[in-house]
Amino acid sequence: MLEDLTVISFMILFATGLCAGFVDAIAGGGGLIALPVLLALGLPPATALGTNKLQGSFGTLSSAANFISKGLVDIRQCLAGMGFTLCGAVLGAVTIQRMDPGFIRHLIPVLLLVVFFYTLFSRTLGLKPGRPKMGRNLFFILFGLGLGFYDGFFGPGTGSFWTGALLIFLGLDMTGAVGTTRVMNFVSNIVALSVFIIGGSVLWSAGLVMAAGQVIGARAGSSLAIKRGAGFIRPFFLTVVFLTIVRLIYVNYG
Repeated sequence: MLEDLTVISFMILFATGLCAGFVDAIAGGGGLIALPVLLALGLPPATALGTNKLQGSFGTLSSAANFISKGLVDIRQCLAGMGFTLCGAVLGAVTIQRMDPGFIRHLIPVLLLVVFFYTLFSRTLGLKPGRPKMGRNLFFILFGLGLGFYDGFFGPGTGSFWTGALLIFLGLDMTGAVGTTRVMNFVSNIVALSVFIIGGSVLWSAGLVMAAGQVIGARAGSSLAIKRGAGFIRPFFLTVVFLTIVRLIYVNYG
């Protein structure tokens, strides 16, 4: 229970935030590490989700800032995407208050499998910039609203969907796609976090301890991704997507 959190618990939370931030900065999926730990420590599901959004927001901000400062993401080119992601996330967060997301849980592993196999068999995808399949504005309208809504409504796998969409439809290389994904994730995380704060479903002490680890881990992970480039990020990304699929299948059907 909440009152049983000890110094050891906070040390575990810090280490979890560190690991989650590192993984998330490179390929997304940090929530797969953080959320089970929060639940295992006895937090109620709603509080665990809200606390996870709190610590995750610090991580996405840290890694996004690193990509931007290194010139790998142009924030001016992301403004439209950030705006539509914000709108979509607000709609998703409002909708989740009125609907059960159960119907979408069975669809997400299938969609992630499509992303996984498309990336796996397109051997040059993300290794260098490709040809865009749609205009940037149209892309951000469709995917900003769609993935923003999904992250506000349900969430798991959002980073993988963003990275896959940026690779496939905008032709970004892997490093640019991951950096842009962190920016969009930060926007939708803040919206979802606001909803949880209003609902009183955030354990601030645990979230801020994890956030400290997140900032360090995200900085280290994004720096490694920037240094090593697409050849390093690609297998890491595929591994995280695969583990996300396994985790979702286990949760849904295990």
